[in-house]
Amino acid sequence: MLLHKLFPPEYIKVDLEAATRDEAFNELAEQLCKAGKLDCREAVVSAITEREAKMSTGILKGIAVPHGKTSAVQSICGVLGISRRGIDYDALDGEPVYILFMVVAPPEETEQHLLILKRMAELLENPQFQIDLQSQADSQGVHAIIRKYEKGKSS
Repeated sequence: MLLHKLFPPEYIKVDLEAATRDEAFNELAEQLCKAGKLDCREAVVSAITEREAKMSTGILKGIAVPHGKTSAVQSICGVLGISRRGIDYDALDGEPVYILFMVVAPPEETEQHLLILKRMAELLENPQFQIDLQSQADSQGVHAIIRKYEKGKSS
């Protein structure tokens, strides 16, 4: 699955209001449910929080990839959030997080879930990708950047 399909504009929230990791999880889960017309916010937050308790997904400077599995979703879905002021995330490097790629999958979609995480890791290897994402004013611009960088990677 291509990331621009997992994160279409309606699943991208620029200017997150959250100041903490838990607030960000709730805000992104709300966006996911609103965009996908789903009623699973609590299940999504629970799955993400449970996974996060094992080890922080704040893995790169300024970037977190919270992910989890729940039977409350029928297929893999994602939501991307960008914070202008930074989120106190308890990241591995101790720094604030500015970009969050949240991915939620049903329990049986393990292989696809891992492929998506691998694809994200490939794009995140390029530091310019983060800079370009953060410089966008709206979800359409963020989506265009994802498409641009994916085009430069093999499928």
